[in-house]
Amino acid sequence: MVTAYVGLGSNLNNPPRQIAVAVAALRDDPAIRHVHVSSCYRNPPLDRSDQPDYFNAVAAVETDLTARELLALCHRIEQAQGRVRGGAHWGPRPLDLDLLLYGDCVSQLPELILPHPGLAQRPFVLYPLLELDPGLVIPGWGSVSELAARCERSQLERVPLDGSSVS
Repeated sequence: MVTAYVGLGSNLNNPPRQIAVAVAALRDDPAIRHVHVSSCYRNPPLDRSDQPDYFNAVAAVETDLTARELLALCHRIEQAQGRVRGGAHWGPRPLDLDLLLYGDCVSQLPELILPHPGLAQRPFVLYPLLELDPGLVIPGWGSVSELAARCERSQLERVPLDGSSVS
């Protein structure tokens, strides 16, 4: 059994609802034992301002799946919710699931880089990780609490995950 962390993001088609549906899909998978979800945060897009704000959360999952199997599951969940891969980098999307951490695994394979690149500079990932496990150590980067303390969070806004307040 391994604890892995999955980043959940969306900025199309009622993003909080997209994230809630993805969490339900993770919980419904028989190879995943437990799913704990952070708060959901609204934040501006990383590099492109010509799109709606993103909504992000992180799920901690306990699973028997390998890292590649978990990543494949994430891709299937994205596809089921209308994600088409190959669009603009950091462009708008109904759902984006990123495998952020898989136990203490470090991988530099082209199809699976762990920890997820950029994780240490992204407040919309660090603050949800901090909520889930304040003592978490990210291989090669250090403690999530120290990384979050160095990361600006002024553009993060906590929002309900159920999607009732966003159309």
